[in-house]
Amino acid sequence: MHMTSLKNKVVFITGATSGFGKETAISFAQKGARLIIAARRKEKLNELAAFLKKKYKTAVLVLPLDVRKKTAVALAVKKLPAAWKDIDILVNNAGLSRGLDKLHEASLQDWEEMIDTNIKGLLYVSRAVIPAMVKNNSGHIINIGSIAGHEVYPKGNVYCATKHAVDAITKGMRLDLVDTDIRVTTIDPGLAETEFSIVRFRGNVNKAKSVYTGIEALSAKDIADAVIYAASRPKNVVIAEIILLPNKQGSSQVVHRK
Repeated sequence: MHMTSLKNKVVFITGATSGFGKETAISFAQKGARLIIAARRKEKLNELAAFLKKKYKTAVLVLPLDVRKKTAVALAVKKLPAAWKDIDILVNNAGLSRGLDKLHEASLQDWEEMIDTNIKGLLYVSRAVIPAMVKNNSGHIINIGSIAGHEVYPKGNVYCATKHAVDAITKGMRLDLVDTDIRVTTIDPGLAETEFSIVRFRGNVNKAKSVYTGIEALSAKDIADAVIYAASRPKNVVIAEIILLPNKQGSSQVVHRK
């Protein structure tokens, strides 16, 4: 069985300017893939594109995009230059958590932001990209989920619900695409130290750091490695789901800290 070569594959990554998205872009660039990097922060996108082009001599298309805006998403994909239209791999990475509150005390704005990004954003991008994959009978969709898509933890209510939705949508995609050669994967990390907790706690760095105290958390590179592993399997092999936990994490709530 031949491994799938990633060289010259067109890879579309959302939320590409930090964390899992950025490391995934770097890892695909190392394999010679051509990258469409999408995120809201244009200056960060340009910085990343310049770095990838210089270091890995790979083609990069910058796509400033807010996945929550359905019309903008549809238009951005529709207007892709001809050389970029046939997307081989879609990495639905854009996502975030806001707040850690009891449901009856939480901010409605936090709910809206998580639902709009984690669920609707993933759906908008997928709806725009998948039809061309079906037409070509080729492609791979890799959704970035979470341990929170398998277990609900205290005060995680709506965030966990959005990641349960990602899990359900991924399974639905796999069923809907079963008569094609398109593969569907979800990568579900446990504790991973990125900007995630800083975003969740709206810039409170000390509070964010406390999440990872006493444990060697996963790194963004660990998640990127899992994405590359899934993407590079032989054509007939589908890595349906990978749950990654750092050593000393037994579940979403059980963590042995030093």
